[in-house]
Amino acid sequence: MLKNYIVIGLRNIFRSKGYTIINILGLAIGIAACLLIFTIVQFEVSYDTFHKNFHRIYRLATDQKYPSGDIGRNPGAPTPAPDALRLDMPQIEKIASINSIYGSQITLLGNQPEDNLSQKKFIEDIGVVFIEPAFFDIFDSQWLIGNAYTSLKDPNTVVLTRTQAEKYFTRWQDAPGNYLKLDNAITLKVTGVIEDAPQNTDFPFKVLVSFETFKTSPTHGYVKDNWGSTSSSHQVFLLLPEKYSVSNLEKALQKFSDKHYSNTGNAKTIHRLLPLSENHFDTQYENLGDHMTSKSTLLTLSFIGILILVMACINFINLATAQAVNRSKEVGIRKVLGSNRLQLIGQFLGETTLIVIFAMVMAIILARLALPFLREISNVPENIPFLQNPIIIAFIILVTLIVSLLSGIYPAIILSGFEPSQALKNKITTRNIGGIPLRRGLVVLQFSISQVLIIGTLIAITQMNFIRDLDLGFTKEAVYVVNINPDDSLNRTHFEGFKRELLQNPAVVSVSLANDPPSSNNNWGRNFSYNNSATDADFNTFVKYADYDYFKTYGLKFVAGKGYSKSDTAKEIVVNETLLRKLGVKDPQEAIGRTLRMGRESWKPIVGVVKDFKANSARDEMKPMVIIASKRNFYTAGVKIHPNHLHQTVDQIKAIWEKNFGAYVFQGHFFDETIEHYYHQENQLALSYKIFATLAIFISCLGLYGLVSFLAVQKTKEIGIRKVLGASIVNIIGLLSKEFIILIAIAFALAIPVAYYLMSNWLDNFVYRISMGVGAFVIAIIITLLIAWITLSYRAAKAALVNPIKSLRSE
Repeated sequence: MLKNYIVIGLRNIFRSKGYTIINILGLAIGIAACLLIFTIVQFEVSYDTFHKNFHRIYRLATDQKYPSGDIGRNPGAPTPAPDALRLDMPQIEKIASINSIYGSQITLLGNQPEDNLSQKKFIEDIGVVFIEPAFFDIFDSQWLIGNAYTSLKDPNTVVLTRTQAEKYFTRWQDAPGNYLKLDNAITLKVTGVIEDAPQNTDFPFKVLVSFETFKTSPTHGYVKDNWGSTSSSHQVFLLLPEKYSVSNLEKALQKFSDKHYSNTGNAKTIHRLLPLSENHFDTQYENLGDHMTSKSTLLTLSFIGILILVMACINFINLATAQAVNRSKEVGIRKVLGSNRLQLIGQFLGETTLIVIFAMVMAIILARLALPFLREISNVPENIPFLQNPIIIAFIILVTLIVSLLSGIYPAIILSGFEPSQALKNKITTRNIGGIPLRRGLVVLQFSISQVLIIGTLIAITQMNFIRDLDLGFTKEAVYVVNINPDDSLNRTHFEGFKRELLQNPAVVSVSLANDPPSSNNNWGRNFSYNNSATDADFNTFVKYADYDYFKTYGLKFVAGKGYSKSDTAKEIVVNETLLRKLGVKDPQEAIGRTLRMGRESWKPIVGVVKDFKANSARDEMKPMVIIASKRNFYTAGVKIHPNHLHQTVDQIKAIWEKNFGAYVFQGHFFDETIEHYYHQENQLALSYKIFATLAIFISCLGLYGLVSFLAVQKTKEIGIRKVLGASIVNIIGLLSKEFIILIAIAFALAIPVAYYLMSNWLDNFVYRISMGVGAFVIAIIITLLIAWITLSYRAAKAALVNPIKSLRSE
């Protein structure tokens, strides 16, 4: 029986080649898109789930709450917190600290720890950490050489991952016993090697330095008893006992905070527990990885994938029900010969499953070919396992079953329900099988989905263009940012000389030394007091440490006063408009001459007020800002270059760098590249909208083409008669097209409120956003109608050009 069904199914599939190709192609594209989206979503939600204690691991975050309602959120904890937790809260099973270092220089010394002439130097942007051995009791890792409690017990020891050991020493087995130098300051002995972490982790560690080294390092910020300073680089992880009450622990943390934080200012410091399951998605607290993904983005992608798959199924249902009339006689004969309705449903579902299997094979091939390009719209690595992933395989099987059932059940019910007497007399038509209202409804649904995606794409593109053209409050073009190292006191003596040499180049307009450019991911926050007040302000301020040329180099504009005078140390202060606004100062001129104190430092006069500038992404609110001089906090040199001499000047900057800081690897980038990186995820989402909206409209038009083709066949005699009676080609095109154009217009009316609601919510994520006018909606309907009209006209014109004599002979 099964063999008979397969043979008959294949025969019917090959008999209607045109419709079969349309069905398979539409399903294949829809399933391939769904597969790729599932690959992205599954990769992102799988982050760090491979740790056996995944659901028991929490991160200790630090919040500062102000009377104004502001909350300063920090994913880190003060350096004394872990030891205090071990004493005060023994119920916590394990506690481990990590302190990450960004942009570290690693110098290979081989087996000669005193080698100061080594030229084997590497810059590691991320992945260098000081780490406690207890980390490996909390998180899973495979040790190839050594173990946590011997390899990371002593100061000046380091463990490498397999890939990092091979990068430095060719063979990972040769790494132990060799020496490295960290940032030209700390000599480290390699004492162990661990296996590389999986790709789906927010702990992409490569060079793991013992925490005892951090405690003894004079340059990396460890202070045993400093509860007043919290760095996001210093993060603490907890392993809770099985079935331990998190709410009870949070209550205990409240008492812990009250005990250890004086809270003498206006801010109240409290600790929060962040589950590892939210580590990759909670964008309020940065993690130690290279990217984060919001759950709303994944939900949006999942929604798009489901919609495209539904559209592909709609194509199949529409064409299958339209074709049902052609198989009415076959159904009648089978019923007369004794087939019951259940057998017929089984046969037609079997045929559908065959088509879906063909489409699935094609979809897998398309998806596999597209995998290398997936990096353009996601963070999925190019070499991600695809068919080797059992979850992907399970998804493929599930989709095959769902699509077969979803696409096949209604046509099978329609076909199996024909009365034999009517079927054998050819009295079954498309009007009396009950399929027309459904097909019309499905066409409307299909084009509604397409137009929602088109409108979403247009709005996303417009928003990203708006952000790119937004007045950032500073100059981003033609500024080359060079990393410098203030932790080396010898380096600091060369800063001014380096700057003077750069300014001798006629292509260099200006140079500024600062902790970072006006916009960066580094947020240095501090409490402060204003106008000789005895109490702190009820909000925190962000701080930029910069020399007097900062304002000229980055084009910051003054709304009152001027920049401070030339000095290596802070004597005067510049603030922004937002800080004054939050203080209740309406006229910036009033602030000139008033005093401001950072922490418990001395009072200093405000000499200038700069126009607000975007310190972070356009998603974020404008931040209160203080700009102050401090040579020991200068980590970058911003070089403003004449636009006509960019690349040759960069080479000259490198040469001057080598002369002044030859012991360090040169690191530099153009400032506008950093700004562009802030919107990387939004750009990826906009590109994915473009791609999937294009696929959606293609699938819709593919189905439209099939339906018009079928309608043209059904109306062959009518078309012939109309042509004999004088109908033009335009009349025939209108006959076959007008109903579908009306359906598309109805679809547009339904798509408007849905698209408006969805995109309004998306735009609400941005502080600076466009207003949704009618432009995107008008363009969407024009695009849809134009593409649909071309599709309809092409097929209708083919039908209209058939010789009427042939049309009148057809039956």
